[in-house]
Amino acid sequence: MIQMDRVFKFYRTYGQTKVVLDHVSIDFLAGSNYGILGVNGAGKSTMMRLLAGSELPNSGRIRRNVRVSWPLGFTGGMNMALTGRENVQFFARVYGQDVRRTFNFVDDFAEIGAYIDAPVKTYSSGMVARLAFGLSMAIDFDCYLIDEVIAVGDARFSMRCKEEFGKRRRNSDIIMISHSMATIQEYCNRGLVLAGGRAYIFHEITEAIELYKKMNA
Repeated sequence: MIQMDRVFKFYRTYGQTKVVLDHVSIDFLAGSNYGILGVNGAGKSTMMRLLAGSELPNSGRIRRNVRVSWPLGFTGGMNMALTGRENVQFFARVYGQDVRRTFNFVDDFAEIGAYIDAPVKTYSSGMVARLAFGLSMAIDFDCYLIDEVIAVGDARFSMRCKEEFGKRRRNSDIIMISHSMATIQEYCNRGLVLAGGRAYIFHEITEAIELYKKMNA
């Protein structure tokens, strides 16, 4: 379970304070898949960063008793000066994974050939995305965070991403952001809608989608 306890998050820009989450408390229960909905600027990506631990709240606490992924396909944590191999080895050690097994999986999945031993800064954006997605799939997480990205690359590689992610879904939960309501309905059974710093929780994803559509009417 992931628990947000009275989480308060704000940003100061141009002398003004923008409250994104106003003392929000949520229990993301194990065994459920959540879709996060809200209009642009409502705080969806901020919440995702908070859940991932890449950003901290101004007050309140976030407790995790499960292993939570970084947002799927996220490349921001990579050291661009290191090679693909070195990045994979680093992440494997951080997450307590078998280094050789993790590298072999990513090397096979990413399909970037000899570039695995070149600095990531020399990669094309597509190669970086392949490496990042492969790394996301190589480490076993109890809960996967998804900020729009479910697959990367061309049609063939995108299908491979979806197939591999489908295997992970059998034993893991999902917290997802997507502007596609069809995707939200396919992957999620519960929902929450962010608006005005508050989070409205729904046990049925269809109810969350209905409120979201009313907000955009």
